[in-house]
Amino acid sequence: MAEVSQRLARSVAALHQNIKMLADAFGTLLADAFHNLALFAIGATTVWSAAAAFIGMVHKGRAELPDILLLFIYLEIGAMVGIYFKTTRLPVRYLIYIAITALSRVLIEIVGADHRTGIDILVVAGAILLLAFAVLVLRIGSHKFPSDRPADLKPGRSTE
Repeated sequence: MAEVSQRLARSVAALHQNIKMLADAFGTLLADAFHNLALFAIGATTVWSAAAAFIGMVHKGRAELPDILLLFIYLEIGAMVGIYFKTTRLPVRYLIYIAITALSRVLIEIVGADHRTGIDILVVAGAILLLAFAVLVLRIGSHKFPSDRPADLKPGRSTE
């Protein structure tokens, strides 16, 4: 009788483990499918928006600097989506580059439209400088502490 109950307990434990593995695999499949679908939607929307902006410039007969910077923003978003598709890592630096470009557009509009030279220009320029400093810190940090190497391996050294 004890042997039967032990075999039953092992069978139930194995069944539980198999159900857990199946649920984990199904959950991973659903999460990956959502990521891919969302990335495809973001990529398609970026291409659509960039094409619409370009067609608007063509209809206008000229491209002003804010329009060109908008195209650079679309380019950075597209590059960020492409990198995420290939590596499944979101490059934070690209988000900062997008923010710098967007703030540059704001700065150009402030100066170009109203020819103002007040505190708002200093605030936007300071924000751009702060973001540029953040990129510098990220670049130095990723060079000194790369995430794809073991923690005890120093940069520039191999495991051999």
